[in-house]
Amino acid sequence: MRSAVWRGAGQAPGDGRGVVLIPGFMAGDSSLGIMTRWLRGLGYHTHKAGIRSHVDCSTAVCELLEPCLERMADKTGERVAIVGQSRGGIVARALAVQRPDLVSGIVTLGSPVCNMLRVHPVVLGSIGVVGALGMLKVPHVFTYRCLVGDCCKDFRASLECQMWPEDVGYTAVYSKRDGIVQWKACLDPCADEHVEVSSSHCGMSVHPDVYTVVGRSLATFGNADDVPVWADWAQAA
Repeated sequence: MRSAVWRGAGQAPGDGRGVVLIPGFMAGDSSLGIMTRWLRGLGYHTHKAGIRSHVDCSTAVCELLEPCLERMADKTGERVAIVGQSRGGIVARALAVQRPDLVSGIVTLGSPVCNMLRVHPVVLGSIGVVGALGMLKVPHVFTYRCLVGDCCKDFRASLECQMWPEDVGYTAVYSKRDGIVQWKACLDPCADEHVEVSSSHCGMSVHPDVYTVVGRSLATFGNADDVPVWADWAQAA
């Protein structure tokens, strides 16, 4: 049995396990940069989603990430965990349903998986603007058709599916201080646990309590006896 606590980047609590991080709506990989560095310090193999601004069609995003999951699973010899913030968590849920053979578990951070449109009116307006740009054929931008059309039919079915894969973990993190997403929309009944934190929506990517939840969840997904903690560089910051 490994030690109960990991401290310091010199050790490897992640034991080489893979983690894919997916940013939120209109955000890019850099928004999860600190979390990525933290996970690498704990020994995890991390992979960016390859997203500069998360505004593409949801099906297209899933098609982008599925080969990434396959490569990481081949590299590590194990299924991959996914951490998704906001819209990223919605994509994570769909991928877990579609490819449970590749996903060990997901952690969603402020993700309105129960209703994608239960967000602040300003954000809803931004979604409308992006949808309009998509209708004007701006590349790599979703359109209004993605909400009801055939392009995202399977994606929507994955979100609505209540038959959660038995051996895929699921932790949903939410905050009543979110300010962007209506917190009740984050309470997916399929999740193993709903964990409340005191954080703003965007702040979840850097909030210490969120990192504790993420660390414990990843350890659970990997059937580890250990619980990751802050690496030395983060503790000293």
